[in-house]
Amino acid sequence: MTGVSPTLAKWQRMAGSGFGRWLFARAVSRRAPYFATISPRILELRPGLCRVSMPKRRRVENHIGTVHALAMGNLVELAAGLATEVTIPVSMRWIPRGMTIEYLKKAATGVTATARLDKPTWSSAENTGVLVSVHDAAGVEVVRAVVTMYVSTRQGAREPPQASSARP
Repeated sequence: MTGVSPTLAKWQRMAGSGFGRWLFARAVSRRAPYFATISPRILELRPGLCRVSMPKRRRVENHIGTVHALAMGNLVELAAGLATEVTIPVSMRWIPRGMTIEYLKKAATGVTATARLDKPTWSSAENTGVLVSVHDAAGVEVVRAVVTMYVSTRQGAREPPQASSARP
């Protein structure tokens, strides 16, 4: 059971147009409805990397008019989840186990999260950290996080191969 994840295949089909990217983000938000609260925009998605942005809107502001810390935490979880989904073998599954997050600066603009997962081989159930950095429109890092994902074999799936050479 190797190959491209269904999520990545769908992204590759839809990413060619602004409307396709919008539809993809809506599909992700429909599957996990809480993500719709931040109106995510997926900018880039490939094995090992996800970049997703969130516009600054009234519904994600705090009492001082900046982007709320928990809205940025939601963006971090979305980026880490998508990066994990398109990186692990299709015979495996994931679930978040925890998050360590540092709020470095106030965000007075929309923000973009970049999640990175650099792990070429998967062999058994394990916790793995996904690094996520969030920057404001000026390129200033406002949040830094590590999301711990528990990755395990899907029930009924064959064990994944030792080396993931089928990656595009």
